[in-house]
Amino acid sequence: MTLWVFGYGSLLWNPGFEPAETEIATLEGYARSFCMRSIHHRGTEDDPGLVLALDKSEDAMCHGMALRVRPGEEDRVLTELRERELISSAYYEDHVMLGLEDGRRIEAVAYIIDPDHVQYCHLELETQARIIARAVGGRGPNWEYLFNTSAHLNEVGLEDADLNWLTQRVGDLMKQAPGGSDRA
Repeated sequence: MTLWVFGYGSLLWNPGFEPAETEIATLEGYARSFCMRSIHHRGTEDDPGLVLALDKSEDAMCHGMALRVRPGEEDRVLTELRERELISSAYYEDHVMLGLEDGRRIEAVAYIIDPDHVQYCHLELETQARIIARAVGGRGPNWEYLFNTSAHLNEVGLEDADLNWLTQRVGDLMKQAPGGSDRA
């Protein structure tokens, strides 16, 4: 059986595997947002960062990429994705239906936020920007995650207005920070 993975955040620019095929995809009923506190990859328990998650929302649509796993690599890729994405129980793995830009409908694995988990949050964009500008975790600074995701979405023509605003605001905050003009 063909394995597809839905990339909407870091999986867009760092899937951890070489896809056999990538297609622009739409997931209905979910919104992409910085609604998960990151205590491992982009923050710490003492100073959490924020990462993107799929948040169930009846009228929403999330645009991203469907990544087809090469035949024979399914088990390895799933194991590695689970180690990375399910580091805490904030995400759960689910199978979702995606609409591809070329008209196909496929089933894909997606990692979705558990709204009952302690890491789930809803914050104003300004608050998100202030957290993202300063947080750092095991995979690096939180701003790097935002900038890479926003840039990749823009490159493939899937601009996200909130991510674009956050990118601008975080850049401004970093320039205002002491010694920050070189970082942005």
